[in-house]
Amino acid sequence: MHLYMIRHGQSYVNLHDWKGGNSDEGLTNLGQAQADALGRWLPREIRKIDALYASTMKRAQETAAPISAAYNVPIINDDRIREIGNNRLDHTPWPSDDLPEYGTFWGSERPFSTITPKRPNGESMMHFRIRIGQFIEEMLEKHREETVVAVCHGGVIELAFDHMFNVGPWRRCEVWSKNTGITHFEYVEHPSRETWRLYYQSRVEHLVDVQLHTDGRGPESPREDA
Repeated sequence: MHLYMIRHGQSYVNLHDWKGGNSDEGLTNLGQAQADALGRWLPREIRKIDALYASTMKRAQETAAPISAAYNVPIINDDRIREIGNNRLDHTPWPSDDLPEYGTFWGSERPFSTITPKRPNGESMMHFRIRIGQFIEEMLEKHREETVVAVCHGGVIELAFDHMFNVGPWRRCEVWSKNTGITHFEYVEHPSRETWRLYYQSRVEHLVDVQLHTDGRGPESPREDA
């Protein structure tokens, strides 16, 4: 199975001057231009895809739309690939109009503590890792020898690395993805070698012609929790 994981385009929650807290926002003008460029470029890189999954958060849905149109395939919505902190302990999503605020510590600092401490039943980084792992393992069962695209979030891609590389709870290296950055994994069923291959991480040459600061609001923030 080939698995392409793509971070969403620039959203308002990524902006340096965003004051709205953790909310389910769509793409900025720049983010939409990034998504459109992705939709035009991706079929030249991947001729055919068998399934297109997307996080149910607005920024991922809007990024997936041009891909869906380019390949004429439906978007399969999946709550498990929402960003960290936006689901409950049982992996069900918080309502889009009532998302919890993050705590003051980074998830990897206290991986077994809820990262949204003001909201009962909020998930920890380890709960987040479980739902990402469950998603990946289900893809292996449903899509063996197929090509899957998953439009998601930076934290989702980061925890996919933890799952595939068997990283422990207290991770020592961050994996950062640019907006609409593409990460390509392959699952190889081979009895005597590694089962996962990483071809590339955060590939963005499709953005070469996208004007920077299209929306006049500035570049993306380094926030990895969005």
